[in-house]
This record gives sequence, C-alpha cells and structure tokens, in this order.
Amino acid sequence: MGVALDSLLLSSLHTIRKRKKLIVLTTNTSSTYYYGTDGPKGMEYELATLFAQSLGVEVEFRVKHNINEVLKAIQSGEGDIAAAGMTRTRERQNKYLFGPTYYEVTQYVVGKRFRNLPRSMEDLLQFKPVIVAGTSFEENLIRLKKEYPALEWDTTTVLSTEQILEKVWLGEIDVTICDDKIISLYRRYFPELIPLFPVSEAEEVAWILRKNGYDLERYAKKWFKKIKKSGYLDELVAKYFGYYEFFDYFDIRTFHWRIETRLPLYRKWFEEAGNKYNIPWTLLAAQSYQESHWNSRAISPTGVRGLMMLTQTTAQTVDVTNRLDARQSIFGGARYLAGLIDRIPLSVQPNDRYLFALAAYNVGFGHLTDARRLAADLGRNPDSWHDLKSVLPLLSQPKYYSKLTFGYARGMEPVRYVDRIVNYRDILEQTLFQPQELNPDTTNTEALQTQ
Repeated sequence: MGVALDSLLLSSLHTIRKRKKLIVLTTNTSSTYYYGTDGPKGMEYELATLFAQSLGVEVEFRVKHNINEVLKAIQSGEGDIAAAGMTRTRERQNKYLFGPTYYEVTQYVVGKRFRNLPRSMEDLLQFKPVIVAGTSFEENLIRLKKEYPALEWDTTTVLSTEQILEKVWLGEIDVTICDDKIISLYRRYFPELIPLFPVSEAEEVAWILRKNGYDLERYAKKWFKKIKKSGYLDELVAKYFGYYEFFDYFDIRTFHWRIETRLPLYRKWFEEAGNKYNIPWTLLAAQSYQESHWNSRAISPTGVRGLMMLTQTTAQTVDVTNRLDARQSIFGGARYLAGLIDRIPLSVQPNDRYLFALAAYNVGFGHLTDARRLAADLGRNPDSWHDLKSVLPLLSQPKYYSKLTFGYARGMEPVRYVDRIVNYRDILEQTLFQPQELNPDTTNTEALQTQ
C-alpha cells in the first residue's frame, strides 16, 4: 500500500509544484524539440514550456534517442509527460495514460522521386519498408498484415525516423512509413521525398502522462481546452506545420543548391549586418533569397534592385548609394528592417515582431497599421501574426479598405512573403546547423539559454 501511495504522490500536481519543475521526455528532432541558432525550438518545446508556465514551475527536457526510449522512460516514472508527437493507438491506449489530442496525422508510404515505387498496398508487397521498432507505424503494419499476409518490413532500434527518411532520400532504403506532418516537414530538407499513398485513417497525437497522473490529466484537459479556445493551439500548429503544405519541389531543390553555391559569397555580410542591427542573420539571408534569390544584380520591372530589392527612395533613406553593390544592399536592407522592427508595438511578442516587420517591408507600414486596426475591429488580436495573416487579405476588398486610412492593398502578398521567408529560414538553419546532439539524460532550458 505504501508503494502505491508513493506512486500516486509522485504523479500529483502537488509534487510537481513542490519540486518546482515539470520533467518532459522528448526526442531531438525538428518536429519535436531541437536547439536552433537563437535557442530551443520545436512544437513540443513551445507547448510544454507554456504548460509548465501555467503550473508556475520550470521545465526540464530529458532527450531520448527515439520513441521507444521515451515510452520506456515514461513507463518507469522518469518524467511527468512524454511530449514527442506520440500517436494515440489502440495498443498504447490500453497501456498508457494519454492527455488531450492536439492535432491529427495520417500514415503514408514514403519513397524517393524518380525511382520504381509502390502505388498501392498490392505493390507494397514487393517492397520491405524500414521503420523504427515499437512505433505506431509498426503497430499499423501489424494490423495491415492480417489483410495482406505477404506484407513484410524491417525494424530498427538504432535509426530514428528522421535518419530513415534521410536514407530513403539517399537511395539507401526503398520505402518507409511516416505520418503526413513529419513528411511535409522533412521534404524541405530532403526534397526528393514523396508521399505515395495513405495506409491509415486519421490518428490523434497527444502527450502521454506518467502512471496514475489523473490529477495532471484533469488539469491538462482544462488547459488544452483553454488554449484551443484562445486560438493559440491552432497558431502553434500552423507555425510549425501549416506553411509546409505549400511544397514546391523545384523551388526547394534550387534553394538547397544555392545555399551551396551563392550563399558563401554573401554570408559574411549577412552575419555582420545581423550583429550590427540585432537581427538573426539567417532571417536576413532568407529574406534576401525571397527578394532576389541571392542575385546581387537583380532588377525588377518596378525598379527595385539588388540583393534586398530596395527602391530608390528606401536606398536613399538608409544611405545606400549603389543598390547593386551586394554589401551596401545587405546592410541597407538590414537597417531598414531594423527600423521597422523598432516601430512595432512592444505588445507584440518578440518572434511575431520580426514577422510584422517583414510584412511591413513588403506591403508598407501604413497598410500594416490598417490591418492591425481592422483586426481589432473584427474582434481579433492585432498583436498576433496568426490573426493578422487572416486579416491582411481583406485589404483588397472594398468593404474593408474603403474605411481604412491607406486604402487598397494586395494583402495576400505579405502573407505569402512572410510564410516563404519563415520556410527558407528554417530550411537554411536545418541545412547549415544540424540539430545539436543534446545530452541524452537531461537538458534544462535555462542552461541552454546561456550557451
């Protein structure tokens, strides 16, 4: 009875608050948690950090190599929650305590373009997918084998799903099974990957809570309901997965090539300008690619020129005498963007300030101000990029722009502009700075912030 009572106490909210720390078990991948150039990132990182803040405690991330290790750790009571894109399957539901669903996924067969690939379940019987053992992918294949007895696959406990996808891209593995969210994310790094056909219905993704954590489960249900109602959860899912739906194979393939061939010509100046104006250099580089594809001699029909595609008026404002001079263009564009960032109200969160400034760079600060005012009039949050990107397209409709100070604007353009820059920046950072191998036992965000 004493052991059972201790187990219950260890799982309680009281114990977490007394410990002043929420222990989160996760994996080191782009879809969950990784350390980027300006600190920890990832869907699970942001979600779990906000959850810990709601509890009034710090958060500690314990990083495991794969899902199997995460499941073993949560089963043994090593952490409070397992946050690693965990799919709620029938088998797991009987074994673990799940929290609320926060998005859904569908499993697909994945291969590489321009190869002989399966196009149906019958075709798949001639192949042998490679998957991580103990995952929801294996559980689904076991179910499918009842219908297709000839179906076979290989499992691994050494490779992660990300590593398997890379080997498919390299041509070392024919096919694998993966969910659509992960595929859409990694196609930006491995552009020849292609989802072939679905092999599951939609499945729910949720945290797994430690044994007997029923009070934690009740709290999580209320908390997730609150952030869903506020729109924050949709905003977070859109931030990490939303713009991945717009995949252009040839554009991404070309971008990877130009990272190797063109970026080295200008990287030093992007870094220097970023340091001078306190803007991440990868953001400047991504913006420049969106503007000119890193062509220092670029000239548009409207007269904007150079790497940052400055107008004559803007160039004069930031003391650029030659817009086709690469260094001048980079520093001029950075100076202009920094000025826009300074004009964004402090009520806007730091990450969104960059996005607001980029939108203003594209459409003009006056139209951005109009969009913020319109957002407030429509009952949306003028300080949230998630809300503002749904309002900006309305600037092209007479019903709305006729009542605004600066009138008509092609409001969809800044939305696409910002989404592409965010996409390019993420690909650039993942290509140049592979996610660091974090300590497999424990990673504290406070320690990460000081590195």
